[in-house]
Amino acid sequence: QVQLVESGGGLVQPGGSLRLSCTASGNIFSFGAMGWYRQAPGKQREFVASITRGGNSDYADSVNGRFTISGDNAKNTVYLQMNSLKPEDTAVYYCNKGQVVAGYYRGGNFWGQGTQVTVSS
Repeated sequence: QVQLVESGGGLVQPGGSLRLSCTASGNIFSFGAMGWYRQAPGKQREFVASITRGGNSDYADSVNGRFTISGDNAKNTVYLQMNSLKPEDTAVYYCNKGQVVAGYYRGGNFWGQGTQVTVSS
């Protein structure tokens, strides 16, 4: 069974940066599509970004231009570079192993445990 492990969260000041990682294990050889989601207290889990092995990337409007998703297929790892962080980015960030549908990411049922990102002065 596949396992997803996120890391890289922490406490940063507004305007700061963090790089999140999600590594998959469990006899998988490549990523078809991976996504990042986040959930703040009292709010629904929301989509942040996704990437497919074919190179299609998508971002939520709230993070577009500030966050960059990338992957290393050989390491079964996906990254989320977060720049110009805002207090509203504070949330638990989860990675999701999805699938490629018509060349684009579609969410799946495999989730990591999450990593906390807190943006505060």
